[in-house]
Amino acid sequence: MSIKIREMLIRHEGLRRKPYRDTVGKLTIGVGRNLDDVGISREEALVLLNNDIAKVRRDVKRAFPWFESLNTDRRNVVLNMVFNLGLSRFRGFKKTIAAIKEKRWEDAAKEMLDSKWAKQVKGRAQELSKIMRTGTYKPPGHNT
Repeated sequence: MSIKIREMLIRHEGLRRKPYRDTVGKLTIGVGRNLDDVGISREEALVLLNNDIAKVRRDVKRAFPWFESLNTDRRNVVLNMVFNLGLSRFRGFKKTIAAIKEKRWEDAAKEMLDSKWAKQVKGRAQELSKIMRTGTYKPPGHNT
């Protein structure tokens, strides 16, 4: 791909990192990407997801020094919750965070379920609390 066409399109279309309505009312992002009619590919969605996970991981590692001491599956529970809630709302789970920090897994799982969040996300909260309690993630349909 030619750098010239990229530069030309950026100059003509503009580069916007947040969605906006174009001149005919189509939801658009980036350099003229029509989200209403074109959307994004699976590969593009996964690139965005990878970038978002990396950002959440950086934020969590900075916010919680104990994070790295967790096993992979429990770290993933914390990442999943922060991805869903945002760091500031996750910080509101003070009893859950204290229990995780102190490795009181049963209490952490219980506190996760005793929340407005758990009522909103239902099965997600059930699954994540079980992983927090056991320290093990078993994908659905995995029998061992």
